Amino acid sequence: MPFPFILPTTSSFSFSSSFTCESHPSLTLNTSTHRGVVRDSLKKHKRLPVSSQGPNLPSILSHLNNYLPYLLAIDAGLSNKAVTGEEVSVVLTSTPAIEWRPTLSDHAVPGKEIARVKIQSLEYELFFTLSAVGYTHTLLARFSLHPLYVTSGVPLGTQERTAAITMATKHLLDAASVHDYLACRAESLTTTPPCADISQSTARAMSLLALAEATLLAVLKDDPYPAVVAQDRNENDREWMYKAPEIPKVRAHLFARLCLAAADHAAQASSLCQAQARGASKLNEGLLRYLEDFRKTSRAKACRFFGIDAELSGQTGNAIGWLRCGLKELGVESKETKKGLSLTRMKKDWSERREDKKVERGTNWGADAGKLEESRVIEMLDAKWTKINDTMLTQAIPPPGTLLASLPSGRDMHTTKPYQPIELGRDILEAMRAPPDRTDDFGDEPLSSDDERTVVETPVGAFPGTSDAYRSGSTRSYC
Repeated sequence: MPFPFILPTTSSFSFSSSFTCESHPSLTLNTSTHRGVVRDSLKKHKRLPVSSQGPNLPSILSHLNNYLPYLLAIDAGLSNKAVTGEEVSVVLTSTPAIEWRPTLSDHAVPGKEIARVKIQSLEYELFFTLSAVGYTHTLLARFSLHPLYVTSGVPLGTQERTAAITMATKHLLDAASVHDYLACRAESLTTTPPCADISQSTARAMSLLALAEATLLAVLKDDPYPAVVAQDRNENDREWMYKAPEIPKVRAHLFARLCLAAADHAAQASSLCQAQARGASKLNEGLLRYLEDFRKTSRAKACRFFGIDAELSGQTGNAIGWLRCGLKELGVESKETKKGLSLTRMKKDWSERREDKKVERGTNWGADAGKLEESRVIEMLDAKWTKINDTMLTQAIPPPGTLLASLPSGRDMHTTKPYQPIELGRDILEAMRAPPDRTDDFGDEPLSSDDERTVVETPVGAFPGTSDAYRSGSTRSYC
């Protein structure tokens, strides 16, 4: 579901080399200390195996949130603004030289890691840090939702499923607030950002994407059909022996409009990113493809819920027509269209098996924005309702174009709340009036092996840029 972001990494930097604070002499040293913790945690997180990165995300978020108040205090001190009601005076002594490795920009050379960009502004340091906070919230949402899609273990109960979706929704709304704060802050900038990751349009697009993902989760919480399909594929499920799956009635029309609202948000985000892609600094194709797939999946879900609403009203023919509309939105060939062997359907079955393996390994799962999962649900309902219509009702099935022309407007479920940056406490500021007790030498750290390595480890014989498709969560030398 949520996009699989990669957290950026950064170089070492000493704030005392470029800033001095006359009112609070220890502020620059403490800021460098917390930044060093963030740098080390991001570097170690990148080196962890995929299966261990999820449990490590809370500590990453904690380190970033601990660093932000100090960074914002220096930013406020440059403008002689008050922090927690106390005046802070910071003077720029030399131009800072900081490096960050972007993760959303396009690869200049396939198979190679993106080169670091040099920034000489404290504002862009703040942008990269806040972007990392937003990405971490989205990754925490992915980590919460992962058990819902695993089919090798015991299926989650209703309470556990609701708790996981609620937690993921909270993280996505927090991510939307952070990116919206960045987009609003970037409106006052007059300089061109060094990369597409921290541009105003990208921040706005990421805010819209997080809001769209949170809107779909509001539907997923009360949508029983994905759980039924996952339960049918779970080899450890034994409930089918004595109990049929319970499919309660859903507020189909409301859910359909929520899905259309999510599709609208995704379409806006895709438009912003496509405009960014036409410039010199481009975004990677994986993100652009995910946004378009998310829009298609949301519209397909809306068609499915309109079909459910029609079926509940006894209009089975219209219900099947809406399901065919959903398959058309997903770009999936209907089984009624072409019988017998089909290369398209063979390719789809192979993609489904590959996605299932990604879910079990926890590696880059959900990069298709849920297209395969939604196609499974629609095909299950299509087979069921078509059988009923062929044997009992024999109602006419309207063409997809007629139904798609009658789609209503979307309805929003959530609103993006303003992000409230954390400020330093008065007692912490008072303590930093004392002179520093040691030298700020965080900018003298040598490059690590991770900093020096730029080539992605690609399996022998793999096509450049496709290493993720061969990556396994195992530490063995063979797959």
